[in-house]
Order: sequence, then structure tokens, then C-alpha cells
Amino acid sequence: MSRKLFPFFAVLVLLALVVTACGGGGDTSALQGEIDSLQSDLDAANAKLEEAMAMPAETETVEVAVTFAGGGDTLAKVQGLGVLNCGVSGGLPGFSVPDADGNMTGFDWDYCRVVAAAALGDADAAEARPSNASERFPILQSGEIDVLIRNTTWTVSRDTSLGFNFAPTTFYDGQGMAVRKDSGIDTLEGLDGGTVCVNAGTTTEKNLADVFRSRGISYEPVVFAETADVRGAYDEGRCDGWTTDKSGLIASITILADPTAHKILDETMSKEPLGPLVRHGDDNWFDIVKWSVNCTILAEDLGVTSANVDDMLGADDPQILNLLGVEGDLGQAMGLNNDFCYQIIAQVGNYGEIFEANLGVDTPFGLTRGLNAQWTNGGILYSPPFR
Repeated sequence: MSRKLFPFFAVLVLLALVVTACGGGGDTSALQGEIDSLQSDLDAANAKLEEAMAMPAETETVEVAVTFAGGGDTLAKVQGLGVLNCGVSGGLPGFSVPDADGNMTGFDWDYCRVVAAAALGDADAAEARPSNASERFPILQSGEIDVLIRNTTWTVSRDTSLGFNFAPTTFYDGQGMAVRKDSGIDTLEGLDGGTVCVNAGTTTEKNLADVFRSRGISYEPVVFAETADVRGAYDEGRCDGWTTDKSGLIASITILADPTAHKILDETMSKEPLGPLVRHGDDNWFDIVKWSVNCTILAEDLGVTSANVDDMLGADDPQILNLLGVEGDLGQAMGLNNDFCYQIIAQVGNYGEIFEANLGVDTPFGLTRGLNAQWTNGGILYSPPFR
């Protein structure tokens, strides 16, 4: 019996004894002894009851499923707001930088527009969130942005312990070193005992330390969080060298005080596959970003461009018809319209168009495709099939 019920039943017993005594008319001395004994037990039970009632009440344990801030259905969020929040550098010419009117431009920015075209049917529904190297990962983890497309290198730790998924690489790069032409430095060894400007919290900073240590080169790093500060310090002569991805050096040298006074050493210090990344925990959103990138790559491979995409809707090639959503329901499987790739190509362009418009030989940066050419043209770009 529960201790909390004992006083109640004890009272009933007392009442029963009293009733019995009143009805029996006999000697009550023995009865009084029983009553006194029961009263003593009742007092003890009440004391225990009061003690128990003073203790914190037991609470029922309820399991609640908790989703971290950036989890959940990202596509539903994006479509509900009608905008894609895209993390970019915002300060790297050729990749993401505002134009004279304040509008974001560049290779990375165009891939933000690619994802917006797929998810919302409107490439202009992308909104840029500029970020430095130190804050780019926290704003993705927290859900402040939906995708990060900011010259970020795919590494095992970022792909696993930091909780991200990397979409296909959009730009194959390698780390380089810029120096002044009149410095007499022609190799990395020429920087022995010198200073090197580098971004904090990047693979660039770690690669620099690893490569120089392995080659016995002593140096002093001059570290800044913001790319503009790194570039400014080098331009002011505070560093003997400046290291980042070669594409970044090529792009940024064009805005130094005297672009012609600098050169990039031939040596490549690392492999830097750059591309979009999303949070763990939303496989469908990962698929959307992944296949949006693949759309641009395969479109170039199949000869589909922004100029001929409407004509290609009547093509005989089943690959093209699947790609553009004329046949099949590939978009529906991701919660998209089946013509999501058509929208990407019509509004932004294929991979080659995006590259040439922002970085190619007819731009101030004059980059050739190199590894970023199609697999059929000496590069390593290759899309899985749309089927």
C-alpha cells in the first residue's frame, strides 16, 4: 500500500473501532489502548507524508526531437521566404565583388544565382551575405545562410567534423605565392627569413606552414581575417610575399596600386578544389545544390547554352530532353519543377558561359580553363548522367 494512503485508512479503522465501542457497551480500556496505538502510528505516518510532500515532485521524462539551428527542410524555408541566402566572400574580384552600382558579381555569385534559379525559378532571388574566412562556417552552421559559395576548399575535416557536405567542385585551383618583380625572388626558398601575408583561419595558412616547414624555409606570417586587409598589407610593402589560391592572386593583383609590379611564382603549393557547401542533415537540399552544379557542367558538355536552350527543347537527344525536363520527372524527386535545369541555363548559362563571363581570357583576369575544362578538352569537369 502507498504510504500516502495509510493515514486515510488509519482514520477509517479508528472510526470503525469507535462505532464498535459505542455499540458494544462493554469495557473500553482495552479499546482505548488500541486507539492510542493507532494514533501513534497515524502521527508517524503523517510526519512521513509531510516530509514526502516537501520533496520535489517527480517529473515525467519526455523525449523531444531537437534539430540544430541550421537543420530542417531548407527548400521549404527558401521557398517560404522567396529568397536564397547565399554566403560569399564579397571582396574577391572575379568571384564575388560588388560592381559600381553595388550589385554583386562574379563566378561564385553566379553559382548562387544557379541555385536560386533551381529552387525558386528566379536567379535574381539570391541574396548575398558577404563573409570573411573566420565567420563563413558559423553562419552556415547556424542557418543564417542556406549555402556557402565562397572560394572554400573541400577538405576531410570540413566535410566531416565541421558538419558540411560539399557539392561538385566548380573551380579546381592551387595555392600560389605573389612577390614583387624587383625582389629578386624566383622560388619559395627566396622567401627564407622573410614575411608572408596570409588570411587567418584558412587552409592557405596551414598549407603555408606545412610547405615551408617541410622545405626548411623560415618565415614570419602576417595574418589578417579580411582578404582586403591581407591585400592591403602586401600592397603597402609590409610583406615580402602574399599567398592564397592562384585564382585569387590573379584576380586581386589587378586592383593593386601597380598591377604590373608583381608576379606569381610558378610553384603550386597545394590542391584546392573549390565549390559550394551545405550543412549536414538535409539530404534533399544537398541534392538540389549538387545537381544544380552538375546541370551547368553537363549542359556545356552537350552543347546547351543560354542562347540555344529554347531550341534544344525540341532536340532528338534523350540526354538533353532529360536535362531540360522535357522528359522524365527528375526535378519532382527533389521537390523542384522538372524544368529546373532549363531555368538555370536560360537565366544564368552553362559552366563555360559562367567561367568566360567572369574569369576568362576576355576579362581583366585572362584565365584559361586548364583543369576547369571539360573532360573532352583536357580538363577534369565531368557530370554524372541525368537519368
